[in-house]
Amino acid sequence: MENMFRLMDSEDFLSRRCIWVNGPIIVGAGPSGLATAACLREQGVPFVVLERADCIASLWQKRTYNRLKLHLPKKFCELPKIPFPEHFPEYPTKRQFIEYLESYAKRFEISPRFNECVQSARYDETSGLWRVRTTVCGGASPVKTEVEYICRWLVVATGENAERVVPEIDGLTTEFDGEVIHACEYKSGESYRGKRVLVVGCGNSGMEVSLDLANHGACPSMVVRSSVHVLPREILGKSTFEIAMMMMKWLPLWLVDKLLLISAWVILGNSAKYGLKRPEMGPMELKGTTGKTPVLDIGALDKIKSGHVRVVPGIRRFSGRHVELVNGQMLEMDAVVLATGYRSNVPSWLQDDDLFSKNGFPKSHFPNAWKGKSGLYAAGFTRRGLSGASADAMKIAQDIGNVWREETKQQKKRTRACHRRCISQF
Repeated sequence: MENMFRLMDSEDFLSRRCIWVNGPIIVGAGPSGLATAACLREQGVPFVVLERADCIASLWQKRTYNRLKLHLPKKFCELPKIPFPEHFPEYPTKRQFIEYLESYAKRFEISPRFNECVQSARYDETSGLWRVRTTVCGGASPVKTEVEYICRWLVVATGENAERVVPEIDGLTTEFDGEVIHACEYKSGESYRGKRVLVVGCGNSGMEVSLDLANHGACPSMVVRSSVHVLPREILGKSTFEIAMMMMKWLPLWLVDKLLLISAWVILGNSAKYGLKRPEMGPMELKGTTGKTPVLDIGALDKIKSGHVRVVPGIRRFSGRHVELVNGQMLEMDAVVLATGYRSNVPSWLQDDDLFSKNGFPKSHFPNAWKGKSGLYAAGFTRRGLSGASADAMKIAQDIGNVWREETKQQKKRTRACHRRCISQF
């Protein structure tokens, strides 16, 4: 029976239409998928990882700017079982983080099936199994191959940032004559030296892209359409995030937020003076309620104060090389960078009305968002970064591993009983 259910090698795999997976399918080979696979490996549970890109952690490898570093200290970004190398800095670079993930996948022998885009996944009530349909792209042949997997457990690990968000702004795609890119396509400000660039968005990406543009001699203007919390990355040499997590163990949330805002005022000054109005809700409460992360400043605010980065209000429309703001002001621009964020793509392929809501996030909040019904799991949708993804991975692997070990024991007992019976009858 095991031989019949065993996965074939890659050539045989592509020649078959229907594949039985003797274990869970993990959709996504980013940090969440890798962490789940590693924990399953430790539990002795076989698995298959499906990844639509041609590499692990494609968001980090292909859709991030060159100067990116982890915004939190490395100890909060480690995946289960293996820490970052000691010689890595407190805030590893993009390249260092990718190296860490690649060594992590190698250590746990995680070999995703790349270039497989999941088209649909549905639970078959009759058989009690998941049916996952994929399209295999890439290779020498231009023909797309369709494959259907059948499995008992399905782990959704496509992440909170699977698809870019592109806002509809009057005239942006039809009338503006300059270059328009999303932040996922932005690599460096070197090619924008001396150019006027409008950065739409004031989150961590918008702030960092604006800083990078200013450092490379561009003239960036950053659109701030709503309120935003800007906090120092460190307070007295300690990570602001670490301090907040420590205080939340002992103090009420409102007091933690109050102390963070007082510290930000002392270190950074009054950000509202420069067009960055703070939300009424505190930074940690806002993060927990809406998932909106406060900006951890790494130098952008100084550029705003010095005038090297200009803060402007919302946009009314584009035309030619000009942008009209909501206050009636007209600006001339050479390029636009849309730092407008990302979204989950789960609703586009997963047929489920239990675990996930229409926005692609679990209906339940942390720490109960990792498990649904019928063998469905979610890894990395906690809005708590890599530490949340690691927590999900360990719980998922433990849950599946318990069932796997129990059924394996029962199967061995049945085999031994049958063997003894056959001998006595003989």
